Amino acid sequence: MENNLVLYNTITRKKEKFDPIHPTMVGMYVCGPTVYSDVHLGNCRTFVSFDLIFRYLLHLGYKVRYVRNITDAGHLEGDRDEGDDKFAKKAKLEQLEPMEIVQKYTIGFHDVLRLFNTLPPSIEPTATGHISEQIEMINQIIDNGYAYEVNGTVYFDVEKYVKKYDYTILTNRKLEDLLNNTRELGGQDEKKGRLDFALWIKAKPEHIMRWPSPWSVGFPGWHIECSAMSNKYLGAQFDIHGGGMDLAATHHTNEIAQSEACNHTSPAKYWMHTNMLTVNGARMSKSSGNGFLPQELFTGSHPLLERGYSPMSVRFFMLQAHYRSTLDFSNEALDAADKGFKRLMNAIALLDKIVPSKANNGIDIAGIRQRCYAAMDDDFNSPVLIAELFEVVRAINSIYDGKAAINQSGLDDLKSFMTTFVEDVLGLKDDNGAGASDSMDALMDVIINIRNTAKQNKDFATSDRIREELSSLGIQLKDSKEGTLWNKI
Repeated sequence: MENNLVLYNTITRKKEKFDPIHPTMVGMYVCGPTVYSDVHLGNCRTFVSFDLIFRYLLHLGYKVRYVRNITDAGHLEGDRDEGDDKFAKKAKLEQLEPMEIVQKYTIGFHDVLRLFNTLPPSIEPTATGHISEQIEMINQIIDNGYAYEVNGTVYFDVEKYVKKYDYTILTNRKLEDLLNNTRELGGQDEKKGRLDFALWIKAKPEHIMRWPSPWSVGFPGWHIECSAMSNKYLGAQFDIHGGGMDLAATHHTNEIAQSEACNHTSPAKYWMHTNMLTVNGARMSKSSGNGFLPQELFTGSHPLLERGYSPMSVRFFMLQAHYRSTLDFSNEALDAADKGFKRLMNAIALLDKIVPSKANNGIDIAGIRQRCYAAMDDDFNSPVLIAELFEVVRAINSIYDGKAAINQSGLDDLKSFMTTFVEDVLGLKDDNGAGASDSMDALMDVIINIRNTAKQNKDFATSDRIREELSSLGIQLKDSKEGTLWNKI
C-alpha cells in the first residue's frame, strides 16, 4: 500500500518512513490504564492521541489491529518491585474486593473515553485474563538463561542480558548512570543485581490476588503482562508500540528486555510516546494540587478552573498540540480552544444553509486537501491540520456572507472534505449545541417570523431589539434575498 506517512520513532530518535511489516495491515499496542483509580488527564491525552493515529491509519486504508491492555493485577506502588499492591490498597480503603475496584474503575475509564469520542480498540485484554501466557513467557525467559528464581519469586537478570543486548536502547542513557541512580542492594534483598526486576512475585499471606505457578502461589510483575499480551495478539514483532513518555524509562525498557530475552527479537518496529501535561507551566500532579480529573474539567468543579468545558472542546484542545509536545492547561488556553471549536462546528452547520450558485470561486478544496494530508503524513501533525481547517472555516463564512460563491459540486466536495478530516480523522462532533438542532431551527423560525411581522408593521424598535438580544445570546441574524438566516457566533 502506497503511503507518504512518516513518524517519529523513539528508539531511533528520528522521523522514519512508515513501512509496516505486512503491507496492508498494522499491529499497534498501546499501554492502557491501571484501573485502581479514576483515569487522569495524562492517560486521556495519550488515548486521544492514539485514537487520532488509529483513525488516520484506518482512513489510509490499513486493516489495524489495535490492542490496548487493562492492568488489573501486579502493579506495585514502586517501580522497583516495592510497596503495596495498588489494587489491594485501594480495596482496603474502600472496603471492597480487589476485582470490585477493577470493575468500578474500568467502567469509569470506558465512560470517560466514550465522552472523548475515542474508538474502542480491536482487543482490550486484561492482565488477570492472561496469567497462563505470562507464566509461559517467564518459563521461556528462564530457559533462555535470562531469569532466576529466589524463594518463589522470579527476577529478570539484567546483568546477563546486557552482555548481548542494549538495555538502554530506548532511552539512550548510559548503563553506568542507571546503576548510579539505583540504591545499593540491602542484605535482605533477593536480587542479584540492582537493575533486576520481578517477573513473578511470591504472594504474602495477606495478598488477595494470587495464582498458582511453577515457582509459588503469587502474581505477575507489572511489565510482563504487556510483553505476553502483545506477543499473543500481535506476534513476536509488530509495527507500533505506544504510551506516555513516563513509561519509556522503566516499563517499556523492561518490555523490550523481556521480549528479546524470550523471542530473541525486539517487539516493535516503531515506538511512539506522548508528552506530559502541565498546568500554568507547572507539571500536573496530584501531590502539587494542580491535577484535576476529566469530570472536574467538564464540570469546572476544580478550584483552578473558572468554568467547565465540553468533552469535545477538551479533545479539540488536546489535538491543537502535537502529541510529542507538552500540553499546558490554563483557563485562557481552554477558553480559546472552546471558542475555536465552536467556530469550527458553526461553520460545518452553515454548510446546510448555503445556497449553491453556478459559479465556484469560494475555495480551493483540492489544494487544502493536499495540505491536510501532508500535515497528517508528517508524524500526525494535528495542529497544522487544524490550522488548515480554519482556512476552510473562513472560506465557508465568506460563501455564507455572499462574498464568495460555490456550485453544487463544490459544496458536496466541501461537505465530504469536512466530514473526512473533522469527524473521521480528528474524531470531533458537535456536543455542545454549536450546530443547529431541529428544535432550535423551529424556535428560530418563530422568532424570525415575529421580527419580520414587526418590520412589516414598521415597528423597527422591536425588530432591532430582537436582533440585539439574540446577538447578546450569541446568535447572529443575516437578512438576505433568500430571507433571514441565522447562525451561532
